[in-house]
Amino acid sequence: MAILTKEEAKKIIDKVLAFSKADEMSVGLNGDRTGNIRYARNSVSTSGESTNLALSVTAVFGKRSGTATINEFDDASLEKTVRRAEEIAKLAPENPEYVPILGPQTYTETNSYIEKTAAINPDFRAKAAFDSIDPCVKKNLTAAGYLEDTTGFFAIGNSKGLFAYNKSTSVDFSITVRTADGQGSGYAIQDYNDVTKLSTKKSTEVAMQKAMASSAAKALEPGKYTVILEPAASIELLQNMMRSMDARNADEGRSFLSKKGGGIRLGEKLFDERVNIYSDPTNIEIPKAGFSGDGRPQEKVSWIENGVVKNLTYSRFWAEKKGVKAVPPPQGFIMLGGTQSLADLIKGTEKGILVTRFWYIRAVDPQTLLYTGLTRDGTFYIEKGQIKYPIKNFRFNESPVIMLNNLEAMGAPVRVNGSLIPPLKIRDFTFSSLSDAV
Repeated sequence: MAILTKEEAKKIIDKVLAFSKADEMSVGLNGDRTGNIRYARNSVSTSGESTNLALSVTAVFGKRSGTATINEFDDASLEKTVRRAEEIAKLAPENPEYVPILGPQTYTETNSYIEKTAAINPDFRAKAAFDSIDPCVKKNLTAAGYLEDTTGFFAIGNSKGLFAYNKSTSVDFSITVRTADGQGSGYAIQDYNDVTKLSTKKSTEVAMQKAMASSAAKALEPGKYTVILEPAASIELLQNMMRSMDARNADEGRSFLSKKGGGIRLGEKLFDERVNIYSDPTNIEIPKAGFSGDGRPQEKVSWIENGVVKNLTYSRFWAEKKGVKAVPPPQGFIMLGGTQSLADLIKGTEKGILVTRFWYIRAVDPQTLLYTGLTRDGTFYIEKGQIKYPIKNFRFNESPVIMLNNLEAMGAPVRVNGSLIPPLKIRDFTFSSLSDAV
């Protein structure tokens, strides 16, 4: 019962709405089946599968709202949940920023569900783990990995006649490989809607190569370096930047998009002219739902065009206040790149550093988007177009805004963390100190 059809979901939502005595009511219904397998030290430690089905009801009286949730679906339980939400709403203080719920909307059709991914079973997970562990055992390397697959749906409806439904699948895999002496470490990740694109063996081979190549790391002095950021590294900073493109934060002076003395930097060129970032729920590589959680349509939106900030996200309240369209945050984004491979970028670098990934990233200054964090799992010195030797990890202090102004080259975009990101070659990237961590 965890995965309901569109018709089954609508039947439950309509039944809940029929119990309502509130001025307005909205309902969210979601379910999923999630499976996983985890291994460490070349041995599976946990595996399992779970199902979940849950319903959320929000009742509104005037500007007072209350929410109740349940995972039982008999009529008595559904009506009890509606009454509970209404009771909470009557006790709640008024929300001065409450915006009435939306009426029926038109949504773009997307296809984020793949049957073969939905059919993943324990045998498949065991084979995926074996394909990762076995080559490591043969090379006297140690693997630690995690695979998770999810099939789920999300449906929303309200008392004004809005209804939306989306079914999706996903499979995520990450692998860390260490050398026997613990001095070398490599890492790789993959995520897809379509499991036929997944190869745990290929990802593991990449991580193995990095692990074996990263032993006996040498120390370089901290400073500013030309870097090549693999997508697994740059995605962390780029996601933080995209989450910061909120109009209200900019209007209220709390954002890198705020102007000194007031105003926002919408329409300004803030990045290298080669930077183009947009979102599109219909993109076949990273398909998403055609609607946001509050029922607004998800449409193709250009966020940064030729280095110029073209759009910001607006809550419905703030959009109404400013008299503009309410644009929801993207569920994933696409950064246009070039046609070069990662190897091509390395060949074209006289001196630089290759970064596999960042970790433990923390904000330093939200108004400049300055972040700090550490390199990890394979950091290498490049000289005359070749990887010369592994180097010890660095702590970095850098802003994605500055980073995208110091852009030298981009490779072909690849999927990572639900977005499409190219490898990036950046000059003057700031490394502030050394780290002994592997």
